[in-house]
Amino acid sequence: MKLVIAVIKPFKLDEVHQALTRIGVSGMTVTEVKGYGRQKGHTEIYRGAEYAVSFLPKVRIDVAVPSEQVETVIEAISTAARTGQIGDGKIFVTDIQRAVRIRTGEADAEAL
Repeated sequence: MKLVIAVIKPFKLDEVHQALTRIGVSGMTVTEVKGYGRQKGHTEIYRGAEYAVSFLPKVRIDVAVPSEQVETVIEAISTAARTGQIGDGKIFVTDIQRAVRIRTGEADAEAL
């Protein structure tokens, strides 16, 4: 089992959600986050004053999937989230040692 973590632009969330649904992903966790990477934020003008925005709004998507589905999930997220501009985001993949569904007690792959 793997945990796929994607940090994307907020306006791409619906497209990513639809892409994951099409490939059979049945659940995800979505969190509004702020951060920056290579783009290092930007400057904005508000009421005539310029100020730096260091942390940009992003959306973090966590998806737990069987190991054999990881590449399909990465491709779906990458394709749906890509704009070709700086700040499109990142995808991280990490191992899940154990998963338990609280309601039924099912464990590991059955819990996904």
